[in-house]
Amino acid sequence: MLFGALEAGGTKMVMAIGTERGEILEQTSIPTRTPSVTIPEIIEYFKSKDIIAIGIGSFGPIDLDRTSKTYGYITSTPKLDWVNYNIVGTIRNALNIPVGFDTDVNAAALGEASWGSLAEVPSGIYITVGTGIGVGAYVNEGLLHGMLHPEAGHVLISRHPDDSFDGVCPYHSNCLEGFASGPSIVKRYGKKADELEVGSKALEIEAYYLAQGIVNYILTLSPHRIVLGGGVMNREDLLPLIRKQVVQLMNGYIRTDRLNDIDKYIVPASLGGNQGILGCIKLAVLENSHYHLDPRPI
Repeated sequence: MLFGALEAGGTKMVMAIGTERGEILEQTSIPTRTPSVTIPEIIEYFKSKDIIAIGIGSFGPIDLDRTSKTYGYITSTPKLDWVNYNIVGTIRNALNIPVGFDTDVNAAALGEASWGSLAEVPSGIYITVGTGIGVGAYVNEGLLHGMLHPEAGHVLISRHPDDSFDGVCPYHSNCLEGFASGPSIVKRYGKKADELEVGSKALEIEAYYLAQGIVNYILTLSPHRIVLGGGVMNREDLLPLIRKQVVQLMNGYIRTDRLNDIDKYIVPASLGGNQGILGCIKLAVLENSHYHLDPRPI
């Protein structure tokens, strides 16, 4: 059986065909333009692939409430062409197959939980640090949803004593994404993360902010493991700095065997950058199973 996967990003749409064992058989991408241009290209790609279900991991915010009239919509996104766009309904009606749906970062967490660094633990979170900061949470053998879905990249944090930067978030003056995302690094220093000097104050500040977010997640979600991915985390010397800051900020308050082995507790992404698309394959597998248990239309 073949499953489709669509990782819907603000810059590009990644499409793949895979199996329920997590094998990616083929993969391609197209630029993200307006829905009227992009969606027909996506539908045309999948129409000839003989897939039985498709999973979509999308930029957001999105509506994940199956009882909502706007379930499957991209909602109040800053990508104005996509505001209130019914991505699930459009693709389902065109392909006539079950469609699994979640945020792009939740899909990445699901990929890690199915075949990666979170597969051996009961719960965990995946944090992407790139153009934005997002957090996907895998808890009690499922992805965490609530009123909406986690938007933990916007937790409020304290400013580093040596940092006077205003941040890049248009909504919050002191949120994690505004202080520690890729665009914030470029705006603050005029350089990308991989161009910062080894041992620089800039890396110390970046680690301080990311560690604050991680401490908040540890205290609220109590994950068994934390995975860090995204373009900024390609800077390999950043991870040890983050681990060190987490230990300092935790200040001995929580004492567990996992936290005592911090190098195995906070780890890099393990699926070669494919955690998102693999998570989308898993969304398709799960939705197909759900459909056959309850085939009534959503």
